[in-house]
Amino acid sequence: MIKKLLSLMLGACFTLGVAAQSTLHFNSNEGVKSSLKLYDGSTVNYTSYERLFYVTNVEDSTYQFLNVYVPEGATQQTPIFLRSYVGGYMASPAAQPQAGDATGRALKEGYVVVIPGTRGRNSSIVADKEYAKKHKGIKKGQTVYTGRAPKAILDLKAAIRYLRHSDKDMPGDAERIITDGTSAGGAMSALMGATGNNPEYAELLKAMGAAEERDDVFASVCYCPIIDLEHVDMAYEWLFQQTDSRQSLDDLHKGYTQELAAMFPTYLNSLNLQKPDGTPLTADNYLDYIKSEIIRAAQIAKNAGADIPDSLGFSFSNSAGGMFAAPINGGMRPQMQGGQLQQGMRPMRGGGMRGRQTGEYITDLDMKKYLNYVVSTQPLKGVPAFDSLIDGINNASGENDEFGDGTGSKVNHTDFTAHKNNAIITDDIHRNVKLMNPMSFIGDGNTTVAPHWYIRHGARDRDTAFPVPVYFATKLQNIGKDVNFLLAWNRPHSGDYALDELFEWVADIIK
Repeated sequence: MIKKLLSLMLGACFTLGVAAQSTLHFNSNEGVKSSLKLYDGSTVNYTSYERLFYVTNVEDSTYQFLNVYVPEGATQQTPIFLRSYVGGYMASPAAQPQAGDATGRALKEGYVVVIPGTRGRNSSIVADKEYAKKHKGIKKGQTVYTGRAPKAILDLKAAIRYLRHSDKDMPGDAERIITDGTSAGGAMSALMGATGNNPEYAELLKAMGAAEERDDVFASVCYCPIIDLEHVDMAYEWLFQQTDSRQSLDDLHKGYTQELAAMFPTYLNSLNLQKPDGTPLTADNYLDYIKSEIIRAAQIAKNAGADIPDSLGFSFSNSAGGMFAAPINGGMRPQMQGGQLQQGMRPMRGGGMRGRQTGEYITDLDMKKYLNYVVSTQPLKGVPAFDSLIDGINNASGENDEFGDGTGSKVNHTDFTAHKNNAIITDDIHRNVKLMNPMSFIGDGNTTVAPHWYIRHGARDRDTAFPVPVYFATKLQNIGKDVNFLLAWNRPHSGDYALDELFEWVADIIK
């Protein structure tokens, strides 16, 4: 009867989304058997443990718990795949594994899957009497936004600490946690990997009632991470200023583009980056370095048979490299027919045929032409792209929400845009911006950074600019981390793709 009553109480708390007390509890006998049919028709059987609160001072019980899924055969030594479904810095409920994404694949590979819920910029509660009593300035009945920065990463850190706290009782190895996320979720995965055990989060986690445990992780998978929000507007305009889209702006916004682009080299140079060969990577050679990464991605795709049109700005070698070369621009491989080696044929536009081609290797790329191609697939964001709120001129972005407060305010978070508004960025906002930026902690000496990284950004993704994931990956490489990075060819803003490749990488790092 007592157990039933407790279950009803927790259910009511979950429905109302109000503050509550909880315990850091895991009982291996409370699992529920279930199964998931995967995309290939196979079925994976697992035991689910759901609605496990990861802090004792639960502010928003709609989100502050995690779900655990243990496939048959998992042990205490099985790696844990932690998937964040955060998008747009909004709240993310604890979900169940999906057949078509990395969670279903992780279960198939035999890994324990953990899916935490997290508060976000849109999560809110209505304060009751007890909440108002504990929080100065809050009145009973007032709507309180519970997930403004840095609440999402605090929730995820608390979830990691819960896994370590429960490690002896829960299947899965808390010393081999692999995080995964896309877009703002990619930023969360990057933060989990880049801020492990940093003391700047400690008091905030303590106030939440997080377990007194470490919160570093083994590896982070980051798809198109939206990070470095105090500098990303500079990077965006520095890259895209040369496009026809930016050149056709009105004088006011074109002026913003020019100002922001001019600020980026100083920031980039301050990162003290190095290429893999040890030479400095600066604003003077950075565009060429990005170009080389796009060429590398396109060449990988071309070698696999993808069509890489020269209309996008690519130049090709004049030689096919021999009869047994890889397919060229999507052409078929040489074939044996009637004892004779035949070059594969494919239709041309207009009904003709083309046979053996030239251009085995990509030799150059016209970046302006290529960036105009990227923009043609999806229009650029406004100027500024992220800290966009300028009174009477630009509307607020989601990031302006993210750094607002519990009243639901929208605020600037960069000095550039704040100056346009004659606004002042408070110390609290500066602190929160830092706590939401993995670049703030890489190599600072006070952080346990994940040893392994898998970072992907689409080669036609315009949601953030190529310079950002490139310098993020480079910074990690420069401090000696294992980084698998690619500007994935012709991918838009998306994640959990090329899962065969991802899980081959996971299998390799856990050996």
